[in-house]
Amino acid sequence: MKIIFIGDIVGKSGRNAVVKNITILKKKYNPDVIIANAENIASGYGLTKKIALELFTLDIDVITLGNHSWDQREMLSYIEEQPNIIRPINYPKKVPGKGDYKLILNDGRTIIVMQVMLRLFMGMSLDDPFALIKERLKAEFLGSSCNAILIDMHGEATSEKNAFGHYIDGQVTAVLGTHTHIPTADAKIMDNGTAYQTDVGMSGDYNSVIGMDKENPIHSFTKGYRSEGRFTPANGIGKVCGIYIESDDKTGLAINIEPFQI
Repeated sequence: MKIIFIGDIVGKSGRNAVVKNITILKKKYNPDVIIANAENIASGYGLTKKIALELFTLDIDVITLGNHSWDQREMLSYIEEQPNIIRPINYPKKVPGKGDYKLILNDGRTIIVMQVMLRLFMGMSLDDPFALIKERLKAEFLGSSCNAILIDMHGEATSEKNAFGHYIDGQVTAVLGTHTHIPTADAKIMDNGTAYQTDVGMSGDYNSVIGMDKENPIHSFTKGYRSEGRFTPANGIGKVCGIYIESDDKTGLAINIEPFQI
């Protein structure tokens, strides 16, 4: 299976970059599935129904969120209407939406997309991501109940992400990190066949502080407080950053991993 995963889309710059470059990605990789993290797409904070529908018209199959899942309040209800928009699977029980989605391709092959949010430095009430994912994977078997499993691993600490990847190596096709917006140079296939990258990077304006206009974050670090209540996404020309995965349909394990930035 050929899979494209697009890293956190930040603001209008990120949206424009995806619209501009997604045809190029399709021609280069001929993907079976396109997945995108869009938790920062609406002016840097959350996702709206209007923007989600725009992404679906680009042939994006599954949208993942993260710690900004509910910044746009309409998503609390809209996520119940769109099962292919997923939020972290380890949010507390009874939180709207789901943390995984099974996509059936036209040829009958299937991929399960999950999102998990790690806990170190995230400052949120979350269930144990390690135990919950381990339990969830007892019901899914690569090459049997599905052809591929991809996990969007949303977290702050590189050590926790690295540990999580090794913890489920061989049980999923890919574990791909999001949230920190800076691509890491460690894309690899681990010992037991799972593709891994600590963070796939963001899609947005890289002349910024992780996608945000530079002035306010610098003010915050140097003065100890924000000059304005919220950061504003940088509005320069953006780049699409992400990763391409190819997997064996019989085993579900990765056979190729290739980061991209265009």
